[in-house]
Amino acid sequence: MRSESPRGPRGRYRAHRGAIAPVAAVAALIVMASGCGGGDDGTVELRFSWWGPDGRHQITQEVIDLFEEKHPEITIEGDYTDWDSYWDRLATSSSANDAPDVIQHDEQYLRDYAGRDALLNLDEYSDQLDVSEVDELVRGTGELEGGRYAVPSGVNAFVIIADPQAFEEAGVEMPDDSSWTWQDYVDIAAEVSEESDGELVGAQNNSFNTAGFEIFARQNGESLYTEDGELGFSPSTMERWWDYTVQLQEEDAEPSPAESIERDADGPDRSVLATNDGAMAGFWTNQVGDLANTADRELEILRFPGETEFENPGTFFKPAMHWTVSADTEHPEEAATFVDFLVNDPEAAELMLADRGIPVNTGVREQIYDDLPEADAKGADFLSEIEDDVLPADPPPPQGAGEVVDIVKRINEDVLYGENTPEEAANRFVEEAEAAIED
Repeated sequence: MRSESPRGPRGRYRAHRGAIAPVAAVAALIVMASGCGGGDDGTVELRFSWWGPDGRHQITQEVIDLFEEKHPEITIEGDYTDWDSYWDRLATSSSANDAPDVIQHDEQYLRDYAGRDALLNLDEYSDQLDVSEVDELVRGTGELEGGRYAVPSGVNAFVIIADPQAFEEAGVEMPDDSSWTWQDYVDIAAEVSEESDGELVGAQNNSFNTAGFEIFARQNGESLYTEDGELGFSPSTMERWWDYTVQLQEEDAEPSPAESIERDADGPDRSVLATNDGAMAGFWTNQVGDLANTADRELEILRFPGETEFENPGTFFKPAMHWTVSADTEHPEEAATFVDFLVNDPEAAELMLADRGIPVNTGVREQIYDDLPEADAKGADFLSEIEDDVLPADPPPPQGAGEVVDIVKRINEDVLYGENTPEEAANRFVEEAEAAIED
């Protein structure tokens, strides 16, 4: 049975403003080693930064070793950390003109950095970097400020991941994702909780990030952001979104507010799927493999509810992350060559597989398909299945969007605890998000 725990920690989420974070705010951090240049033997030395778990670090080092074998004139120094530390360190190094040469980047912060001339315009290095085979559904996501400042690492989609064994234990049929509505989602989640006598929850809360709402907005003919960098949805649409969250809480179809906050903070490894405590949760397709391994169960990928209920399908292909090059690099051609390797080399893709999304190079994607673990192959099959129904991704978020990541978390906490009604939450989000992206 779920038990109510004391109210969880508040104020957990801290704003990241990328390159514009005040240096004073991170003065206690150690500034990374000075930028790499040339070795005594004439080799070019580059620094490459990324975030992720230990498994990604190991795989990435293997990719670096392969690149150095093929390009003995270039050496790569790896520089990695976890997500939260990553953005503070990058802000510090960028402010000190000491950013890594090649940077793994998140979409939320691209405009912050590109808008302040911190990223290299990769269009100027087309001899070294070929993007002709990049999936056209996401190719434009790195185009901003009049140039190409980022290249996607891989493709994924935000989906509902379901545990068939949990449905079976609760005696509830798996949903038909080709036709289910948002009310169906609420009702099915509530049924799982009720029929299992509270031993399972129907769903994990999906409102701690904007991805689920972005799908909902697109279904209603709107968007999270516009081409002009403004909010692209009506408050009434967001109110309806949070109304579903309230219904799920009232029906005991989700964990308690305190538990929902803790599970979100602890990440996928503590999700209701990973711990075998629930039937559904929203995650990215490139997370299916790790979730299945942790759960030690086969998991299924479902379309988000509402895809046939409203005006448009809302699901979109999103780059799992992006590759960028620092505008301060002393070796732009070599850095672009390394990015080209990450995007286009089949052997590199065989090492990375779906860790950073299904390969963005469509030809390489086909070449490595047979090497994908079963769960990741399901992700690839799902993306292929919905490809014809997917509309192009929305434009890159505006400057300040990184702060919106934290705004939605804080407001969602208040919705879960009943401190904000859906209407109040929607109006508050609009007010705070507009202030963040206009700052």
